[in-house]
Amino acid sequence: MAGALAITLAACAESQRDPGSEQGGADGTGGTMVFGAAGAPRSFDPLFAQDGETFRVSRQIYDTLITYKQGTSELEPALATSWTPSPDGTEWTFTLREGVKFHDGSDFNAEAVCFNFNRWFNLPTAAAQSQAIYYYETFGGYANNLTEDTTDPVYNSCQAPNPTTAVVKLNRAKGAFPAAFGLTSLSISSPTALQQYNADEVTQSGESFSYSAYANEHPTGTGPFRFESYDRTNQTITLVRNDQYWGQPAKLDRLIFRVIPDENARKQELQSGTIDGFDFPSAADWPALEEAGHQVLVRPVFNILYLGINQQKKPSANPAMQDVRVRQAIAHAIDRESLVRTQFPEGAVVASQFIPETVAGYNPDLQPIPYDPERARALLAEAGASNLTVDFYYPTEVSRPYMPNPTNIFTAIAENLRQVGITVNPVAQPWNGGYLDSVQVNGVHDLHLLGWTGDYNDAGNFLGSFFGSAGAEFGLTPDSPIIAGINQADATVGEEPHAAAYRDVNELIMDQLPGVPLSSSPPAIVVRQGVSGLIPSPLTDERFLTVSVD
Repeated sequence: MAGALAITLAACAESQRDPGSEQGGADGTGGTMVFGAAGAPRSFDPLFAQDGETFRVSRQIYDTLITYKQGTSELEPALATSWTPSPDGTEWTFTLREGVKFHDGSDFNAEAVCFNFNRWFNLPTAAAQSQAIYYYETFGGYANNLTEDTTDPVYNSCQAPNPTTAVVKLNRAKGAFPAAFGLTSLSISSPTALQQYNADEVTQSGESFSYSAYANEHPTGTGPFRFESYDRTNQTITLVRNDQYWGQPAKLDRLIFRVIPDENARKQELQSGTIDGFDFPSAADWPALEEAGHQVLVRPVFNILYLGINQQKKPSANPAMQDVRVRQAIAHAIDRESLVRTQFPEGAVVASQFIPETVAGYNPDLQPIPYDPERARALLAEAGASNLTVDFYYPTEVSRPYMPNPTNIFTAIAENLRQVGITVNPVAQPWNGGYLDSVQVNGVHDLHLLGWTGDYNDAGNFLGSFFGSAGAEFGLTPDSPIIAGINQADATVGEEPHAAAYRDVNELIMDQLPGVPLSSSPPAIVVRQGVSGLIPSPLTDERFLTVSVD
């Protein structure tokens, strides 16, 4: 859907958004909305973000060149009013919106766009590069790669022939564009603020990272809300309306995110009226929430939950995980039908591959691996791994659209594994307190739970994000045929050839089994009566500028 639409829009996409006045609160509602966040943001610099709670805040502060029409994965103009590719797809010319200001009063123009692209490409330290995950997945490298992966970069250069024209040049065509230009991680920041507050200062201590003054205290975009403060003691982020916003100004005076990690606590806060909404309510609570008069807004299915298997565990690899028979045994050991039935909302399905069926490139010939404990035991014995012990990592203090209750899901899977003779060492870590670094950067796990909500409708956004490069999460090596297959599919031109190439990649992945796809499910977001204008997005890309409260 989005792939075809992207081709149509790429030729010339003209803005249909009306520039707003400077009065704010167009319908006079004003007021404050308090939203219960499931986790603390990693920082306020979207370049170094990789999770939904961080992106949720950043989407209100920043704009991208292209965005997604609310409630869909369709493309529409944002800071760029149109975008045009060269015939070979290696050059993108953006016509930029005039009269836009950053929150610090500096001008948005083509030089600012190029400054941001060049900043991403020229990150100066290994710590910063390792944290810019979405940039790396999109552009595949840096001017000077300092991490283990030495993939040739996609990005080449950016030119600003005049203030309203930016030309982005690539070394090769990439199927993710133009849709990927709307990624929140590619938000446009104020060059003035980036330089003033040393935005590229990222340091690592053990398994933890710390970020700059820009990322922690001075995020500066062009979005409908401005950053006011982050009270870390009370875990409260406060944003205020940007009355100079280039589009229709937000209706709210203030937007407050309160970090409430426990789902039951978020529900109780909503019921008591101290918050106005929260994300990812348990499916079991949907009827009761609606009976209490709240609005449960269900999103379309656009996600995957998986069990990742690390074949190159650090500091020393677990040889058993490198044996495909062991990985197959793990897959056969999991009762995914029971898991979906008991842990996920109505409409959830057992996954047969690492993309949902709504994404172009889905392979209908692939079937879910059947639950077969006897087969699992036989495969373990055949591989000499009947006494297998695994470190199974799972996150706490978070709910994700694909993973409503991580602890319950872990418990169910761990029991399945124990039933076939696998010893499970549970390792629980806070989502933004070490978990993501452990499994995606440091690779110290054997098994882990993670997933993905698509950023746009292209199989590469899922498969490339998981398996597109060598890394710590799955322990793929640079010469992996999976990586080669994804690169080939990504460069394949034409809607049907592009989709066919990804169907082949899906088959290859399920043959090699670097992980086990578990489920796709429809997440919900809930708000109290009296909140209007919140449009649920399949991309979990909700923007609060249209929201009003009574």
